[in-house]
Amino acid sequence: MTIEKILHERSDSSCELCGAKENLMIYEVASDSSVSGNIDENVLICSNCFEQIENPDKMDVNHWHCLNDSMWSQIPAIQVLAWRMLTRLSSEGWPQDLLDMLYLDEETLAWAQTTGEGQTSDDTVEHKDSNGVILEAGDTVVIIKDLNVKGTSFTVKRGTAVRGISLVADNPEHIEGRVNGQQIVILTKFVKKS
Repeated sequence: MTIEKILHERSDSSCELCGAKENLMIYEVASDSSVSGNIDENVLICSNCFEQIENPDKMDVNHWHCLNDSMWSQIPAIQVLAWRMLTRLSSEGWPQDLLDMLYLDEETLAWAQTTGEGQTSDDTVEHKDSNGVILEAGDTVVIIKDLNVKGTSFTVKRGTAVRGISLVADNPEHIEGRVNGQQIVILTKFVKKS
C-alpha cells in the first residue's frame, strides 16, 4: 500500500490539521532524521494549510483555530505540526493557551523544535501588556487606568484605545503611542492588547 493510500485511510480523506476534504497533498514533516519517506513523518494536508505553513507572511490566524481539535491527535507528526504552528502564532494570545495545554513527550518535542520554531535570541526584548501578552509594533492597546501625562495638563482616561503603538527598543516596560494628538510614553503595565 502506498503512503498516499495509507494517509487517506488514516485521515478519512481529509486534512489532518483543519479537516478540509479538497486539494489534499502529502506533507513531510521536517525532522533531523536522515530517513525519508517514513509514513510516521508524513501527514495529509490541504493546499490552504500547506500555503500558510510554507509562507508565514500569508498566515490567516483565524484558520488555525482548527488546531484546537487536531492538536489532540495521537499521531506525532500532527502533534509536531500543531506545536510549530501554535508556537508561530503564540503572540496572538489564544495559541499560547493551547500550547500550555499541549503535551508532547521528549522525543516528539525535540522533533518539533528541530526547525528552530519558537526559539528567540537571549538579547531580544519582549514588551508584554498587563496580562503578559506580547506586544508588537503597530498593535492597538487599551489603557486600563487613568494616567496623568507628565509635562502636560491632560489625563488619559481608562478605556482609551491607543492605535499603532511603537516599542521602546531598550526598555521592555515602555511603549509609545499618540493620545490627543501627542506622542507619549506609556508603561506596559497600564495597557492591555486589544
